[in-house]
Amino acid sequence: MTEVHIKNVEETALDTILAEDIDFTGELTFKKPLMIKGRFSGVINASGDLFIGDEAHVEAKIEANLVSLKGELVGNITARSRVELFSTSKVEGDISSPDIVMESGCRFNGICTMEDGKKVETNET
Repeated sequence: MTEVHIKNVEETALDTILAEDIDFTGELTFKKPLMIKGRFSGVINASGDLFIGDEAHVEAKIEANLVSLKGELVGNITARSRVELFSTSKVEGDISSPDIVMESGCRFNGICTMEDGKKVETNET
């Protein structure tokens, strides 16, 4: 069996980072890659990629292009291209994505549905 490795993102390549000391509640919409390193609660409707850091805690319904997770998430994920669960990630919720990668050690409690990503639409205007 081939071992799967997920590539880490360089923070310098990201336009926006919600730092460790940020505790944000509301709705996020974005087109360019964004990283959450602190706490977020609410809804994320994005056409861009979402990265969730290893110390982050997110409670949200997420719709994004790519969702790469190292921290904790309570909520459902809908991704148009891919979901990446690193070994440190914990997910309590359902995942819908055409592609998913899970490192050994990650925790996922939910239902995974894999469909063509072109069918997924966001509410972003």
